[in-house]
Amino acid sequence: MFQPSVDRATSAGHRITFHTIKFPAAEVGLPEGIENSGSIASRDMIPKFTRAISLLREPMAQAIRDLRPDCIVSDVMDPWTVDVAEELNIPRLILSTTNCFYYCVYHHLMIHKPYEKVRSDSESFVVPGLPDAIEMTSAQLEDYLKTPEECGSSGELIKVIKDAETRSYGIVFTSYSEIEPEYVRHYKNVVGRKSWHVGLPSLLLGKENQTNTERHRCLNWLDDQEPGSVLYVSFGSVVRFPDTQFTEIALALEESGRPFVWVVRKIGKTGEKEDEDWLPEGFRERVLESDKGLMMREWAPQISILAHPATGGFVTHCGWNSVMEGMAAGVPLITWPLFAEQFYNEKLITRVLKVGVEVGSGVWNGSLDIRSPVVGKDKIVKALSHLMDGSEEAEEIRRQAKEVSVMMKKSVEEGGSCSSDLNSLSEELKAYVLHE
Repeated sequence: MFQPSVDRATSAGHRITFHTIKFPAAEVGLPEGIENSGSIASRDMIPKFTRAISLLREPMAQAIRDLRPDCIVSDVMDPWTVDVAEELNIPRLILSTTNCFYYCVYHHLMIHKPYEKVRSDSESFVVPGLPDAIEMTSAQLEDYLKTPEECGSSGELIKVIKDAETRSYGIVFTSYSEIEPEYVRHYKNVVGRKSWHVGLPSLLLGKENQTNTERHRCLNWLDDQEPGSVLYVSFGSVVRFPDTQFTEIALALEESGRPFVWVVRKIGKTGEKEDEDWLPEGFRERVLESDKGLMMREWAPQISILAHPATGGFVTHCGWNSVMEGMAAGVPLITWPLFAEQFYNEKLITRVLKVGVEVGSGVWNGSLDIRSPVVGKDKIVKALSHLMDGSEEAEEIRRQAKEVSVMMKKSVEEGGSCSSDLNSLSEELKAYVLHE
């Protein structure tokens, strides 16, 4: 997956090397080739995959010891690396694939616990201490935040992650300081930890991992659509909706009358291709006959779809990578958060940046199998119409989305904030090594 990027970097004169560790698929009973969450083909593979990840810890730790690096940069979900860093007397940096806003909100939720003062899960409250008045409900918050003692291993893992965060040298955000300046300052001054915003420069250059050099068929279909008219609907590669939710989405897309590209990732218990009994009767035939939309069951070139002039809105689960891809393209978002930090991302999108509208999902899920109440057709249609109806409010959202896109692009240019933060981080690490 990464080799083409590495080859480009080395040919450009950059020093980068891969050290490969074999994924322990056979040890946990997984077929060969199941090495990332997107390749999981059935639900019974999930616990095996989690076990395989845990088995990687010791060989990875030993590889770090053997390589004797000057610094460790590791994912937030690998808190054990701080122990290795302390053992080797080197700094550990957290690589957070999310934003500063989330960390600030979570920090104040932990301190003030406003969710304990409401009468019901659906009653809203304002998170104290933030630069903006951010409203949330208890139902939108993680179980391991509200009741860690009831969450078993998940609650324990979060405690370990937070402890490792306080012991780490700092945190690197794959975000852009221009889009959340108040929260960059808040994190440094109030939370009190070092941070750098480096963004994803390759994203803004329109690069996408494609094994096939031919232009994807969906882009040819988009060429025939009116500018800004198409809804792109995708919930990432790991979400497991129930059939009833897929049915409501199909009904809403048809009733909206808008052209659409809908990426449907649907996996059964056995991993075999499922039938489409969940589709409204005659839906596929009507879509084909009217040429109003595309249903894609395979991989979709998301960056290219979002960058296409015909794309006018993105229905997303608010995973941070998808959010950044949409914002970089200047496409307004229809937010449908489901799990992890996605409800926080929704607040940043709709309340701070004002580049999207909420579909109205209101309950956090503790797993990839979505068990929150089904979002009905009427709610979905209302959100689609809100964004696509050409009203003054919708046009303001579009204008703001374009403005955010420009800010993100400027940030990765020479002298932009991402470039400056990378240079600052590099110089600080050099000074640390020399001092030691």
